[in-house]
Amino acid sequence: MELSGAQALVGQLEREGVRHVFGVPGVQLDHVLDALARAGGAGGSIEYVAARHEQGAAHMAEAYARTTGRPGVCLVVPGPGVLNALPAVATGYACSSPMLCVAADIPSPLAGRGLGMLHELPDQDGVLASVTKWSARAGAPDRIPGLVHEAVRRSRSGRPRPVALTIPADVLTARAETEPAPAGRGGRGGEEDRPGAEGRTDGFTGPDADPSTAPETDVLAKIAAVLREARRPLLYAGGGVLASRAGAALTALAEELAAPVVMSRNAGGAVPARHGLAFTSLAAPRLLPAADAVLVVGSRFVSPRGTAPPTAPGAAVALINADPADLGPPRPAGLTLCADARTALEDLRAVLASARPRPETGWQPAELAEVRAWCARKVESVEPQWSYVQALREAIPDDGFLVNELTQVGYLAAVGYPVHHPGTFLTPGYQGTLGYGYPSALGVKVGNPDRAVVSLNGDGGFCWNMQELATARKYGIGVTAVVFNDNAYGNVRRIQADEFEGRFIGSDLTSPDFVRLAESFSVPAVRAETPARLAGALKECLGEPGPSLIEVPVAEMPSVWPLLLGGSPGSVRD
Repeated sequence: MELSGAQALVGQLEREGVRHVFGVPGVQLDHVLDALARAGGAGGSIEYVAARHEQGAAHMAEAYARTTGRPGVCLVVPGPGVLNALPAVATGYACSSPMLCVAADIPSPLAGRGLGMLHELPDQDGVLASVTKWSARAGAPDRIPGLVHEAVRRSRSGRPRPVALTIPADVLTARAETEPAPAGRGGRGGEEDRPGAEGRTDGFTGPDADPSTAPETDVLAKIAAVLREARRPLLYAGGGVLASRAGAALTALAEELAAPVVMSRNAGGAVPARHGLAFTSLAAPRLLPAADAVLVVGSRFVSPRGTAPPTAPGAAVALINADPADLGPPRPAGLTLCADARTALEDLRAVLASARPRPETGWQPAELAEVRAWCARKVESVEPQWSYVQALREAIPDDGFLVNELTQVGYLAAVGYPVHHPGTFLTPGYQGTLGYGYPSALGVKVGNPDRAVVSLNGDGGFCWNMQELATARKYGIGVTAVVFNDNAYGNVRRIQADEFEGRFIGSDLTSPDFVRLAESFSVPAVRAETPARLAGALKECLGEPGPSLIEVPVAEMPSVWPLLLGGSPGSVRD
């Protein structure tokens, strides 16, 4: 069938199961938008969500991908469009999200000549390659289906991460005899696709192949033997457990071993908070040194200081990760396995269940209860943040999503908010991307329309992407934004107070009246001055369709960082 490049793109996205595309229109994308409009008019399955900024669109795509497992696609113009999307793509790289960034480019004959074409960016391919696991450039319309198929496959294989596909404007408008990429084929072409090929007009950057993630039988058996002989085994779970949808497998293995599970700040809910073996990262300094065998799954297992968390002298440490880069030093591992978390955990449990009985566990219920009580006392001592975290948990249904921004209440929520379902507590991971929260929450809601979604923000972070209130209103995206307003970059101000003798610079803000701001977008809004009023207002907002906003005026809050960083292991990165 003769198709334009734009039609080939939209047709293959449909074939790959893409249901939503997030983007901002622009001249190099005109023909793609028309192809989307034609496909939708003919009963097509893709809905286009037009954001008000490429960063917002890309954050929506990233969170959509992370919470649904379906391809999250953002569509951007070259140059400034690509650059605006980068913070969200980098966040996806940190958080193992299978998103696809499709970027237009200036016409092929003009690329690389420095003629000042509209939106021209020197080495756009290199820019995208820096924050993706794989990227490609389509040099002809008939190459697009195969490259789209390969991009989606790559985003999901091995360690899930963002991928990128660049399509020049002339390739989008050109027509050629084109076939859809057959199911099950990689879609990558011949030698011309390899890095360094002449002209690199139809190539990709990044690894030539993902590492094998099939568990190696001999290493798996050794890990199983270590866990079988241990009297006090411990499981440490990182965000990779959620990325591989391995929560049930992790819980089953923990029960088989009667082993406590410490979950990093990006792994909340991997084991439901109510489970007797579930612990937040706050428990790491108490439990890690008491274990005689530690199995780390899907985590970088490195502290913010770049060192390995301390474990007991002589304790056996085993690492399982889909990314071989996270299996080496500084981690003190005797056994390492490059494998998918879910497959490895399921296989481990099967081996252990079929083996001889294990020694009686050395973890005593009273001991674990004391650690849990210690963690609770630490969290509950941080006020007023704790009361606000309680209010959020009271109002949000167990299966609802809380998208956690970088704010004083959010920092405590990372260790104090009980997460009852895997993947329902989102953070920007080690990127710490300010402004990610609200647009990410919109992406979560688009992908999970029947579940409650709450965005937790500070006034500083919310102002980075508050224009997406217009997107929420236009499409009726029912996210409730909770904005804690202290008229400051609270974390920066706290550091200036504690470490720089109160020499404040750049940390005080002049924030808007967020209630009136939301109402100007025709978004219902209220103000809640206390935790109790927040809980009540949030329940009411979540009971209504469409977007809403709650402003919470607050004063300066005590620092939560002594709690989060005290002892270092409690803040292990994942």
